[in-house]
Amino acid sequence: MTMTEGVTRSAGPGAFVPAFRVVVDDKRRLTDHVSLFRLRLRDGGSFPTWEPGAHIDVVLSPSMERQYSLCGDPADRDSWSIAVLREPESRGGSIQLHDEVAVGSELTVRGPRNQFPLVAADSYLFIAGGIGITPLLPMIRSLRASGGDWRLVYGGQRMSSMAFTEEFADEEDRITLWPQDECGLIDVDVLLRDLPATTKVYCCGPGALIDAIEQRCVGTPGVLHVERFRAQEGALGARTGSFQVRLEYSDLTVAVAEGQTIAEAMEDAGLETMTSCREGTCGTCETAVLEGVPDHRDSLLSEEEKAANDTMMICCSRSLTPVLVLDL
Repeated sequence: MTMTEGVTRSAGPGAFVPAFRVVVDDKRRLTDHVSLFRLRLRDGGSFPTWEPGAHIDVVLSPSMERQYSLCGDPADRDSWSIAVLREPESRGGSIQLHDEVAVGSELTVRGPRNQFPLVAADSYLFIAGGIGITPLLPMIRSLRASGGDWRLVYGGQRMSSMAFTEEFADEEDRITLWPQDECGLIDVDVLLRDLPATTKVYCCGPGALIDAIEQRCVGTPGVLHVERFRAQEGALGARTGSFQVRLEYSDLTVAVAEGQTIAEAMEDAGLETMTSCREGTCGTCETAVLEGVPDHRDSLLSEEEKAANDTMMICCSRSLTPVLVLDL
């Protein structure tokens, strides 16, 4: 049972998420495969406020959008910063950013949205794997400023591949760096053994790491908060069966055929949808459910939220009832 806690997402069902035209003000190589991009508004002015854990959508082409965590200072309204891992086996967004986007390049971005907020707790254990360090950085900086109690375990393939390690040079009592080539995989059992009940665990990184943490936290609801960059293994499943979706606000009914997602069926009917990742990880398409029972396929909602059946991700989830009524 996944114990991801779903709390206070900054952009929920039907929320308007603004788009901005930005220019790349700075691009710096942090490691051989990670680059930092600083973005400013093309026409000047200030970005909206955001809180630690937020991400933005970067529109790289009409058919390619990717989500990246904001890793700079929330108090800096003049710029947004993202760090991007170049992944040759990915869907192409990171390669385009690394190879084609330079200082002076213009991009369209949307956001911010926060599916991974920092909630109040007596203490925090942060667990990062690779580029999963990015959403945790603003959280740690916020806790530094407020005097909060926190600890970080940060793993990577090797020390040279781990970005931002210099930021923790003077905090050896709070930080455990865990390069896999020297230490092996992070020992989840030891890490979570005797964890105080008042400690919140925040984890971001590869799916295998998150899966191991989730399995270890079964039976401790509300303790674990995770953010995935990829859909959970087996979450999407086969698109079998057909059903109807009634759009309450639009007063329309759309037939969803076997092999289709709700978003695809709406687009085939000429209706505009707001989607991005298309695999249930970013939250862009979150939609309120008015009637019916969704077949949740996303990797974002908590088990409690899925059981409530009052919201769903239309980019991947389907229906367990012949008709779904959505607030669209």
